[in-house]
Amino acid sequence: MYGPCSATEKRLTRAARSRHMHAHSIDTRTPDSAPANAGMPATSLTEARHVNRASQFSILVFAAVTWSLGAQAELPAEKLSVVTLPPANPHRLYLTDAALNHVIDSRVHIVDGANMKYLGMISTGLSGITTLSHDSSEMLVATTYYTKRNRGDRFDQLEAYSTKDLSLKAEISIPPKHAMALPYKGTIAPSVDGRYVMIQNATPLSSVTVVDRKAGKVTSEVPTPGCWIVLPAQSNPSRFATLCGDGTLVTVTLDKDGKPASQQRSTKLFDAEKDPLFVQGERVGDLYTFVSYEGTIHEINVGGETAKTEATWSLLDDADRKAAWKPGGYQPLALHAATKQLYVAMHDAGRDGSHKRPAKEIWAFDLANKKRVARAPGSGAIAIALSKEAEPKLFAYDGINMAYVRYDTTPALKPVATSKALGEFVGLLETH
Repeated sequence: MYGPCSATEKRLTRAARSRHMHAHSIDTRTPDSAPANAGMPATSLTEARHVNRASQFSILVFAAVTWSLGAQAELPAEKLSVVTLPPANPHRLYLTDAALNHVIDSRVHIVDGANMKYLGMISTGLSGITTLSHDSSEMLVATTYYTKRNRGDRFDQLEAYSTKDLSLKAEISIPPKHAMALPYKGTIAPSVDGRYVMIQNATPLSSVTVVDRKAGKVTSEVPTPGCWIVLPAQSNPSRFATLCGDGTLVTVTLDKDGKPASQQRSTKLFDAEKDPLFVQGERVGDLYTFVSYEGTIHEINVGGETAKTEATWSLLDDADRKAAWKPGGYQPLALHAATKQLYVAMHDAGRDGSHKRPAKEIWAFDLANKKRVARAPGSGAIAIALSKEAEPKLFAYDGINMAYVRYDTTPALKPVATSKALGEFVGLLETH
């Protein structure tokens, strides 16, 4: 604010010098009788007024700034606190968002699917991979941080957050190898008793890090070359399987110290070249249900030392095949154990490479007779999940409009509510 005043003062100085050089413009009256602006040329008078106004403006600005600083100083200091969430209901949703435009800042959104209210968020660092514990009391996260945010020294952690208030309960250092993958079910998984957490690695060499939650440390790294995803067994807490690129499954059994005691490879259970499987399986007991790119269901038991196929059957009839209906998305299956209902995200006009396409329809199947019993609009779903209640609700994440949709499943399968836009890329949807 002082620059203009200084320039004006320089002009006044030059004007004063000019007056001294022209005697006829000097007033000879005494100072007491002369007007305040006597003898000053019109131009100089105008400039003087500008100086006076600028000075008044400076005073006003100074007063305003002083008042503002004083007002701000009177505001009470903010206090950080943790708020307990409302008690969880079966419709509470956990949406893992890869935040593809800024992957260093991935997160889990927590919302109430009953009233579509936003409840909170868990930050999951750089490409964090996530899963709920079996009792939904914890959100488990394997993630990466850098000391200078996007550079510097790297350190990786397994973190456990309470789903009651989203507070951090535990953090355990892990090797800097976890898969920086899209949010896929099975990239991190707890054992059925909660003692172990198995984390998929990719360097790009595939392996699995085993973390003992009770001991608070890593117990082993299990090499799993050519295989991907973690499939814990229900009947043996020390056992998990993994899908392999040659169509087999490798089953790993841990000893009492969390180290691999055995690794057994199955026979070829699917054709990974002609009809590969979506890796996101739905588990009931030791039985995992997978769907292939061409719509074939594979039911595989991982309870024994070697995985075995129990059944295979097709989702499609001749008319479906003619219209080229295929499953698609990032979480295309949802299975309700009590009612033995399977839900699949489907699209028509499918082709090689369309396996991530959002759903045009959602189909429901009765697993007892392996027949389709319902179909409904797909809501552009790329991930689907069921609530854990006697008459479940189906939730779908719309990958086109970036919103989640609630479906009734009884008496008819139909969408009944849609949220506002939420997230950037939600590839994993879990219910409490």
